[in-house]
Amino acid sequence: MKHLGVAALALIGAVCAGGGAMAQPPSVPGIDAPELAALGPDAAGTTMRIFDVHDRLDPLASLVAGHEVHADRVIRMRVWYPAHAKPGATPVTYSATLTNEKGTVPLTTAFTVPGIAYADAVPAGEHFPLIVLSHGYNNDPVMLSWLAENLATKGYVVVAPEHRDPPIWDRATIPAALLTRPLDIVDCINAVKAGWLGKLTDPSRIALVGYSMGGYGVLTVAGARLDPKSAAVMKNPASLVADYTGKLASKLVVPGLRAVVAISPAGGPPWNAWGTGLEGVTAPLLVIVGSHDRTVGYDPGVAQVFAGATHADRHMLVFVNAAHSIGTNPTPPEMLTSIWNQGWFADAVWRKERINAIATHFITAFLDDHVKGETAKGSYLDVPSPASDPGGWTGEDGGHYAAMSKGGTNPTWKGFWRGQQDGLILEHRKAQ
Repeated sequence: MKHLGVAALALIGAVCAGGGAMAQPPSVPGIDAPELAALGPDAAGTTMRIFDVHDRLDPLASLVAGHEVHADRVIRMRVWYPAHAKPGATPVTYSATLTNEKGTVPLTTAFTVPGIAYADAVPAGEHFPLIVLSHGYNNDPVMLSWLAENLATKGYVVVAPEHRDPPIWDRATIPAALLTRPLDIVDCINAVKAGWLGKLTDPSRIALVGYSMGGYGVLTVAGARLDPKSAAVMKNPASLVADYTGKLASKLVVPGLRAVVAISPAGGPPWNAWGTGLEGVTAPLLVIVGSHDRTVGYDPGVAQVFAGATHADRHMLVFVNAAHSIGTNPTPPEMLTSIWNQGWFADAVWRKERINAIATHFITAFLDDHVKGETAKGSYLDVPSPASDPGGWTGEDGGHYAAMSKGGTNPTWKGFWRGQQDGLILEHRKAQ
């Protein structure tokens, strides 16, 4: 098993100091986590940045007006990066708000999330690979701190734009996000390539990670072409649809992507946002979904997205019986006030910390392989059988109850503790 670095241990100690009054940060895996979920050798830093995009198409205003509208776009970005620990300093506590159920007063509920990152810490180096992280609809980047902080300790810079969606119950405005998301992601990447983060990132090594509507966004930027005949796409003004599926289509694609991760991605049936356009995705792809996802669907739904990306070498990790909220942190205490609020985070069947740890394990293997070129990590995705449940234990355990599979002939998936891999499916299809 990978051991935690000195910096990572210092982070955990700083967070847990004070008699355990603060909950464990979501980016710190539990004792049953598979191998690659462990924190990396660096500390994590975090900062906020703001940049302006002048006279950009405004899909939401255009949808409301019924014709094309341009406006300046101000994008706030949360950045996580490998950093040096700040002795004696306290890691950040993130804060955000989420929309309450329609008709509820107040309109939003505020919550906090404990972190391991230090605000504005000194970076631990330069030219790190870049991960652009796109959150779910009407969500906030801090809801994905379970992954962002963890990746920062492993040598990645994670940049997450705030997409500023309308309330999720305002269904009439949701189609505008089909056009706004790819614009925000491309503008973010262009800003980094233009030197927005200086020498911190290596713009030749870029990967995308998105959850829910963010999953739709990263697939579109990765090359999935919008279908002008899609019922969801057609809810936008005809001139914008023509632009997005015509002269703007090539500008919404980022060439040379190393990898794409789509967690519970929107855009598949019944929206069918891309039609056959998923064939445009050529970067290695990891799709993660729950088999009982009632928001974007599984089959039909995300399974068709996975099948349709025929030109990408791709994996799909399925959490059997899990629903849609697999991409967010465990539930903050402030969100335990109603089923609606808890529903942003909790799964009805799976323990959330377990979901996050398993997803982190596979995302780390996938990104390290395709973005960093650590090809040995690909062996963690080369499972002995697509379904995890039949896997028993034939490895050497030295007489200990707790033993971790090293792969090979062991039917327990590589990097998993004995008896700790049930409820998963991992499919692989090669590019055609």
